[in-house]
Amino acid sequence: MNPSRIALAAFCAFVAYFVLGGVAFTVLPIRTEFMKYPAVYRPQDGIKKVMPAGMAAMLIGMVVLAILYAMLYQGGSGTAEGARFGALIGVFSVCAFVIHNYVNLNIGLKITIQQSVAYFVEWLVVGLVIGLIYRPAR
Repeated sequence: MNPSRIALAAFCAFVAYFVLGGVAFTVLPIRTEFMKYPAVYRPQDGIKKVMPAGMAAMLIGMVVLAILYAMLYQGGSGTAEGARFGALIGVFSVCAFVIHNYVNLNIGLKITIQQSVAYFVEWLVVGLVIGLIYRPAR
């Protein structure tokens, strides 16, 4: 494994995740869907108060994903391997997080579908970023 490339890939994936998340969850129509569930989701001011903890946790998560990618890397195209890795993480996220929340939270199918698409795309891009940046140590 290449620790400096893992760190760089994790940081770039972190940035990509928050850029895409910012677009998906503040600009696209999904934002108005969240507003329909004020008893379930924090208001914007509440999110801002806990955002530093969330960002720290996501950075740690990205380091873990970059390490997992490095452990699974088979020497092929970074684009193809990153896309495959991101798609697998995306499917896991949708099944273990989004649909799990649909079952446990009192939210509608529309927001569940919107989140599924948004998170799958986010994780696909995260995998691509990691795959494009990570290179094994020589």
